[in-house]
Amino acid sequence: MKFLKTFILIFFIFSSLSFADKNYVFGWSQLKEEKLKTPRGGSSIGPSVSLDLTPSQNWEKLQEKGISKFEKDRRAILAMLGEYRVYFDFMETMGFTEGYSPSIPYQSWATEFVTLVEDKRDFISLQHILVIFSEMEDGSLSEPMVVKHWRQDWKYENKSLNEYKGFNKWVKKRYGSFAVRGSWSQSVYQVDDSPRYQSYGIWNHQKNLSSWRGNETWRPLPRREFSIRDDYDVLIGSNLKTITPSGWVHEQNNKKVVLDENSQILEVLAKEIGLARYERIKGHDWSAGKDYWQATSEFWVKVRDYWTNLLSESKTLELAKEKDGLSLFAKLFAMADEYKKGDTSQIKKINSSIDSYRVN
Repeated sequence: MKFLKTFILIFFIFSSLSFADKNYVFGWSQLKEEKLKTPRGGSSIGPSVSLDLTPSQNWEKLQEKGISKFEKDRRAILAMLGEYRVYFDFMETMGFTEGYSPSIPYQSWATEFVTLVEDKRDFISLQHILVIFSEMEDGSLSEPMVVKHWRQDWKYENKSLNEYKGFNKWVKKRYGSFAVRGSWSQSVYQVDDSPRYQSYGIWNHQKNLSSWRGNETWRPLPRREFSIRDDYDVLIGSNLKTITPSGWVHEQNNKKVVLDENSQILEVLAKEIGLARYERIKGHDWSAGKDYWQATSEFWVKVRDYWTNLLSESKTLELAKEKDGLSLFAKLFAMADEYKKGDTSQIKKINSSIDSYRVN
């Protein structure tokens, strides 16, 4: 229980950190509402960081001439590896209900590294790990907060996707060879390696610009939303990933949608845009995160393997949000913490622990 409280605190702190005073300068300049001038996300201060302005080796490899389209796609995906400061910005841009008023924009930040889990040429897996220091009232820095964050898997010409249908349910959908020709699917997984969303799209390369645009996909509400809102059920949107010399940028274009009990669209409340900017940094102390990942990697291998089996064998997967007041991510993180301390018996509990949250 002590671990659970600490983990929940980490996420609340993460959602409230910023490097500087937050500001709002775009999109609703005709409105005078004070709430739009001060985005939510908190006002805590993190340490200054040093940007790494030299092009990364992965960026330089991406610029090599004469390589195949497939290899250029691969190098663009691998160019997302690295150590970053990340800024998150989200803002509603339009509403579709009578009397609509835009919600408060959101701004936050993180420091995280992206490490390679697996590379099988036509399949690449990248894991994000948060390592965050915050400035205390006396000016000192906190101990590092380490959180295994989200994971993204990329697969070439993937014919089978598990698509989100709302209400914590995913349904397998198969595609023909023509539909996925030349495409890469991106599968995004939550912190406990449970599914979040999948979509496929094409990498487009133009001289020194490489971008991947995913098809529109349904996804669960993110933490920044479900912690404060319960008036809609699903985000429906598209992603654009663009590689830059100093990192990469993730753009989103989302609709906030209300569903009926059969997962049919009842109403679209609003649209929002999102921007996550990953900028490479140097001199940051990542040791706590790298130590954690090394100490728990075998545990998380088994977790990923079991999720992979479930998703490949199930036409429909539905998960309970909580069991006995405990979310699955909190349970698995507590187990990983015990494994890190030397309790290898936690490996044997993975399958049954995940199964206990399955609705069907």
